[in-house]
Amino acid sequence: MSVVRRALGALIHRTYRGIRRAGAISPESPAGYRFRHLGAGVSIAFPPGAIFGEQWIEIGDHTLVGERVSLSCGMVPDRDLGPDTILRIGASCSIGRGSHIVAHQSVRIGDDVFTGPYVYITDQNHVYDDPDIPIGRQWPRNSPVSIGSGSWIGTGAIILPGTTLGRQCVVAGGAVVRGVFPDHSVVAGVPAKRVRGYSPELGWHTPAELNGVSPEAPLDRTRF
Repeated sequence: MSVVRRALGALIHRTYRGIRRAGAISPESPAGYRFRHLGAGVSIAFPPGAIFGEQWIEIGDHTLVGERVSLSCGMVPDRDLGPDTILRIGASCSIGRGSHIVAHQSVRIGDDVFTGPYVYITDQNHVYDDPDIPIGRQWPRNSPVSIGSGSWIGTGAIILPGTTLGRQCVVAGGAVVRGVFPDHSVVAGVPAKRVRGYSPELGWHTPAELNGVSPEAPLDRTRF
């Protein structure tokens, strides 16, 4: 009986590996033709998450998208969102499994950006302007998102509308990020704050404002 079970298990695993290879979306697959652009070597793993609005999505060369990742433009499929690209993911990126990237106006992810699993990135959020209307029924508001090349987004991080991350930034796992952060920022917390920075003079250091130093005050290098 154990021999039969081992043989059956091996067959099931080989079959599933074959299904995953066949089901992956690439520039050459029928599903890949629906995208505005998929670069050479792009692979979106099987099984995918919710994917729609492909005609507004561009993905650069050699980017890998993990299984069960949702990529969507707009609220519902088959809605005309205009002539421009809405979601652009750069070259040589890796998007962790179970992540969601939901774009309505503009989400730009640079080259060589890596994410952990279950990251959520969106350029749209509900508003609560009117206290008498259920929040889910109030019209949402868009604000573009930009993630600089070379950045790393940790597991479970949430990137909210209006966020701009510079180049080579690190976002800690579980952070909830909104705001503008310069190149070489380490961002952590809920809400996220810049907890580390880099400059040629100081190397990696704690930003002055976290040490109780006014940004306008003369810099005391002994504090870093």
